[in-house]
Amino acid sequence: MVRKPATAPTVEPTKKESPEDSSMRKGLFQEDNTQPPKEERVLPLFSLKHKTAIVSGSGAGIGYAVVQAFAEAGANVAIWYHSNKNALDRAAEIEKKYGVKCKAYQVDVTDFDDTKKVIDSIARDFNGRLDIFVANAGIPWTQGRMIDGELSHYHKVVATDLDSVFYCAKAAGEIFRRQYETGCNMMGEPMQNYSYGSFIATASMSGHVANIPQLQSAYNAAKAGVIQLCKSLAVEWVKFARVNSVSPGYMATEISDFVPPETKAIWHEKIPMGREGEAHELKGAYLYLASDASSYTTGADIVVDGGYTSV
Repeated sequence: MVRKPATAPTVEPTKKESPEDSSMRKGLFQEDNTQPPKEERVLPLFSLKHKTAIVSGSGAGIGYAVVQAFAEAGANVAIWYHSNKNALDRAAEIEKKYGVKCKAYQVDVTDFDDTKKVIDSIARDFNGRLDIFVANAGIPWTQGRMIDGELSHYHKVVATDLDSVFYCAKAAGEIFRRQYETGCNMMGEPMQNYSYGSFIATASMSGHVANIPQLQSAYNAAKAGVIQLCKSLAVEWVKFARVNSVSPGYMATEISDFVPPETKAIWHEKIPMGREGEAHELKGAYLYLASDASSYTTGADIVVDGGYTSV
């Protein structure tokens, strides 16, 4: 019996690995992945003139304060809200006060398809570009010990506080990458006054500590996830966007209206500054991360908590 020679298996051609891919696989980075801004004076670095920003969860509270900061710095800003229709009036007020474009959009941030559709639409309507995205939408855990809480509440908290950040990042990141690769906006026009994208997520000091006396393990876990997601994306996106987070402490906003006064009194005793923060006290942190003033800052988490996590 004559044995036939074995036939070599068919090997599909593989995509040639780029030097950048090879370096990343080895845990290395290409030199000069980014370039510093040409401007060295500090105040011009904070300007957002002609840039487009989107801020989710910005009908009130922290998000609205961020919108005000960006508009004052010259950015055109899209306000995202879920149910607070006051956002429509506030957008009109921003336009009138700061002379920039500002529109309000109702968005379900827990739905990726809706999120992507609205982000793409805004980028087209706002000069065909996207420079800054702030993923700020969030809700609190309100059911005490997790063992006694409802699973439906857990799913809602995680979907809003963590999943939505992932969805927003994925949709915004696609635009940032395309702008980097082509140098053009969505109309195919060369980008003016553009370096790279900035993605900022609102995390929380609760992503660093376990809060007492209130119990909120699901919220804490979601916010810790946001911090780690941003650190990871900062590495993945280093060529075309910076990714950072802000971790506010106890803030005097609507999200904590359900907390009884006696609990807030305990908060104040544990905060070195002895009080809750005001939303406008966060403007500087977000403006820094959105602007070229933070051109060498990525993968960072800025804690703004009155010293709570320092002790």
